[in-house]
Amino acid sequence: MPATALAPEILAKYEPVIGLEVHVQLLTQTKAFCGCANHFGSAPNTNVCPVCLGLPGALPVLNAKAVEFATMASLAIGCQVRERSIFARKNYFYPDLPKGYQISQYDKPLAEHGCIEVPTADGSMKRIGITRLHMEEDAGKSLHDGFPDSATRTYLDLNRCGTPLVEIVSEPDIRTADEAYEYLTRLKEILLYAAVSDCNMEEGSLRCDANVSVRPRGQAEFGTKVEVKNVNSFRFVRAAIEYEIERQIEVIEGGGRITQESRLWSAGEGRTYSMRSKEQAHDYRYFPEPDLPPLVVIPAFLAEMKARLPELPEARRARMIAEYEIAPNDAATLTSSREFADRFEAAARKSRAPRRVANLLLSEVGGRLKALDLEQEQSPVSMDGIVLAADLLDEEKISSKQLKQLLDICFEKSEDFPAVYEREKPQQITDTGAIEKMIDEVIAANPKQVEQYRAGKTTVAGFFVGQVMRMSKGQANPALLNELVTKKLQG
Repeated sequence: MPATALAPEILAKYEPVIGLEVHVQLLTQTKAFCGCANHFGSAPNTNVCPVCLGLPGALPVLNAKAVEFATMASLAIGCQVRERSIFARKNYFYPDLPKGYQISQYDKPLAEHGCIEVPTADGSMKRIGITRLHMEEDAGKSLHDGFPDSATRTYLDLNRCGTPLVEIVSEPDIRTADEAYEYLTRLKEILLYAAVSDCNMEEGSLRCDANVSVRPRGQAEFGTKVEVKNVNSFRFVRAAIEYEIERQIEVIEGGGRITQESRLWSAGEGRTYSMRSKEQAHDYRYFPEPDLPPLVVIPAFLAEMKARLPELPEARRARMIAEYEIAPNDAATLTSSREFADRFEAAARKSRAPRRVANLLLSEVGGRLKALDLEQEQSPVSMDGIVLAADLLDEEKISSKQLKQLLDICFEKSEDFPAVYEREKPQQITDTGAIEKMIDEVIAANPKQVEQYRAGKTTVAGFFVGQVMRMSKGQANPALLNELVTKKLQG
C-alpha cells in the first residue's frame, strides 16, 4: 500500500476501472508452429528447433490441437468463434524473442464477445465482458538470478519460444480488486473444466496483466491506464490492483498526472515500480503473417467442439443443487474441480442418500483432512466408504456419534471405512422396551430435572437424552430416544 493510506472519503471520490489480460498456455504435446515438445522443466534450450529459434528459411506449421483447445476455450467462456481469423506478426526486439517478432492475432482474432459472471460484495452476480480471445506463441525466458555473474549478465532459456497460448482480454468492466480476483478464479475454473490448460501459475501456464485506471465518480471518460505486470498469483493480483488504485488517487490528489506505463509488482515490498512507457498497438507494426494462411473454422469442426464441451461449473452447480438437494455453498465446493465433482457424483449415484454423501465428504471427512493438512487424494476413507457410511446413517443402523467414532478409527489407523465398520460393527438399539427401561432409570435418578421440565423448562429434555446415550454407550437410536424421552417426561 502507499506509505500514507488515503482516507475513505478520498477513495470514495474516485471509481477504479480495471481490465485483465490473461495469457493461458495450452495443454498440447508440441508447440504452436513446430514439433518441439511443449514441456515444462526440461534442461534449458533443449526443446528448440530452427522454427522456434527463427532461423532463416524455417517455416511455421499451425498445430491443429492448439486450434481445438483454443476453440474449446472460446466456447467455454461464451465467445463467438469467427469463421475466419488471421495470424499477424507483432514486431518487437527483446533478447528472449530470437525471431524479432511474435506470431499472434490482431484485428481478426479467433473469438470475440464472451462473458463471465462473478459474485459481488452485495451478493448479486455481475457480468464481466470478454472482448476477445486470440491465439499466439510465447516468447522465451530471460533469467536474471541464480548465476555467479547475474549482476552483469542475463541468461536465456528459449524452451518456451513457440509455446501455444491464448490471450483472453476482458472488457474494462471490473471495478474492484475483489471482482478481479473472482473473475480470475472463475476463468481458471472454466479452463480447467474444459481441460485446455493446467493453469499452473508457478510454471507460467497462466499469467495475468492488469490494466488499472481511476476516474472521478460520475465521469464517463476513462482515466490514464497503467499496466501492472509480473504478478504470479491471484492473491497478488488483488494486492497489486489495490495498491495501484491508491497510488493513482494519491498522485491525482497531489496535483500530479498519471503516466501511461507498464509497472512491475514487487510482492516482497507490496508495491509497483515503473518498468517502461506503455506501448501502443502501432508500436508493434502489426502486419499479416506471410507464412501462415488464414485460419478458417468450418461449421462441422465448430459443431464437434461444442459437442465435446463438458458441463461447465455454473451449470453443474445449478443442476447438483436441484438434483441432490444440497446447499449452494456445498455445491460450490464440490464443483471446485471437475475431478472432485466427478468423484462426488459417481458416489452420489450409488447412494440412497446423496445429500448425506455430500455432508460426509465435506464436513466429516473433509474436516479431518483439513486438520491433518491432507488432500482429498490422501484420505484413508474411499468414496465407496463414504457411500456405505451415508447409507448406514440413512437406514439408522448407526448413529452420527457412532459414525464419528468409526471415522476417528479410520484416520488413526489409516484404514478404509468398510473394513473398520466390519470389525467394530456398532449396533443401534432400536428396541423400544430397552430404551424405555434406561429412560425410567435416568428419570428416577434425577427428580429435580424432571420438576424443571414439568415447570416449563423443556430444554432439560436434552439432559435426559444425553444421560441415556451415555448409558447405552451411544447405541440408542437418536430419533426414537428423543420421542420416548418427551413422552415419558410429559406423562
